[in-house]
Amino acid sequence: MRWILALVLALAAGVGSLYGLTDGFTVLTAEAARRQDVARSPRAIPAVSVLAGEDRVLDLRRDLRRDGRVAIVNFFYTRCLSLCLAQGSLTERLQQAIEASGLQHRIRLISISFDPRDRAPDLSRYAARMGADPAVWQFMSFAEPAQRDAALALFGITVVPAPLGEFEHNAAFHIVTADGRLARVLNLDEPGLALKAAESLAPPAVPGPATVAPPREKGAT
Repeated sequence: MRWILALVLALAAGVGSLYGLTDGFTVLTAEAARRQDVARSPRAIPAVSVLAGEDRVLDLRRDLRRDGRVAIVNFFYTRCLSLCLAQGSLTERLQQAIEASGLQHRIRLISISFDPRDRAPDLSRYAARMGADPAVWQFMSFAEPAQRDAALALFGITVVPAPLGEFEHNAAFHIVTADGRLARVLNLDEPGLALKAAESLAPPAVPGPATVAPPREKGAT
């Protein structure tokens, strides 16, 4: 009888431990738990300097605030011949969906290279290869190695050097608000969910000049 009681207590302790580790049985991996935590409590991205077109150095958080759109962010490198090409193709489909839905004034795409060899000419060639519309989809690379490591850690991206100057890395779609907070993380095979998440967090559409009524002239009735 005692051994049965001991077994029941041990099982209860194990179930309780599993409940805590899996966030109430709702997740079974550390990454899934991290994503749920991000969704509940968006995380401010660290200070990051990035190289953009013509090797201009931008502060990413300041650029996000200046632009005012929600960004769908992913990470890649231009010499990648496998995962990055698939990711680029999916991001191109996102660009088409954004433009077809008229969301280009609320949502943008940002692809950031973690390869220190990638400079403005490399990014420009890759953007042309992907059919990127620069008004919707921008390409950047990290300006400072230490800042790169901190940013990749926040976004949950692991980069491991591989032979022939390549890298092994994971990938996802990251939803970043205009005030510089990582708010959602979605799988690459869920571009539709990424777009819906971005739209739910995007600021309301601002009427364009054509939709604003012109001022009435004096004496008009």
